[in-house]
Amino acid sequence: MMEIYYIDRKTGKKQKEKVAGHRFLQWIYHTNVGDSLLEMIVKRKIFSSIYGKLQDLPFSKKKIWAFIEELDIDMAEAERESAEDYRHFNDFFARKLKKDARPICRDEGSLVSPADGRVLAYEQIDIDRVVQIKNLHYRLEDLLGDRELAMTYQGGTCIVIRLCPADYHRFHFPDSGVPGPYKGMKGQYYSVNPIALKKIPEIYIRNKREITLFVSDHFGQIVMIEVGATCVGSIVQTYRAGEKVEKGQEKGYFKFGGSTVILFLKPDTIAVDQDLLQNTREGFETKVNMGERLGKVIQHRQL
Repeated sequence: MMEIYYIDRKTGKKQKEKVAGHRFLQWIYHTNVGDSLLEMIVKRKIFSSIYGKLQDLPFSKKKIWAFIEELDIDMAEAERESAEDYRHFNDFFARKLKKDARPICRDEGSLVSPADGRVLAYEQIDIDRVVQIKNLHYRLEDLLGDRELAMTYQGGTCIVIRLCPADYHRFHFPDSGVPGPYKGMKGQYYSVNPIALKKIPEIYIRNKREITLFVSDHFGQIVMIEVGATCVGSIVQTYRAGEKVEKGQEKGYFKFGGSTVILFLKPDTIAVDQDLLQNTREGFETKVNMGERLGKVIQHRQL
């Protein structure tokens, strides 16, 4: 059975990930019967839509405490600490945190993580061979649906934040600036867990996603992408296009399911923190929280 390990940024130690539905993921992605079910039903919108809607029903509240205990979720961080305070599972899943639970790095010229999750970071990317996971790649043009836009990120930086079901599932802006309207791109609903990433080529291209061009104050135009996954009921955007936002301000949230946020920055705009780059080179994701620094601006850049 495949085990997943990541580096805890606070301790620098390797940790084993607790995966919700681990046996199901192994079966669906690594058996013939499971693979057939995946392609016929699980990857399709109707499966995730129905499953997501079930999490909006009152009966789904019953599984909240078991979910908390299984995945060791710290409810002291939440605005509503008791499972009894939530109307249904999705209400809990998209829970808000206390204001001091996620301090925002205020260093001038810092880029912060837009979400809780596990980070992979790549510099000087080739837009025709962007890394999904070792030995699997995709084209940025296909991810964005725009060749001209993709070309402006040749040699730039890609930062991937993978959210697990246990994580806080609201996502935020990594810098102050002005976001444009988001563009939705239809797709399938494959899992974004490493078990699936190693099995299915071009998952990010094949999955449903929403794309926002964010003109940040320190890094120029950043592409922000939220990727849906199996059982993600929906991606909900809560920001207003064209209105100034502050670093760490909420952009939106995911309903139930593991999900991913991807950032693309242009060349010579950011110096990514070395621990993130080193862990990525060694094949490990780094666990970070929303608001932690991912890197800093390169001075004398051209935006």
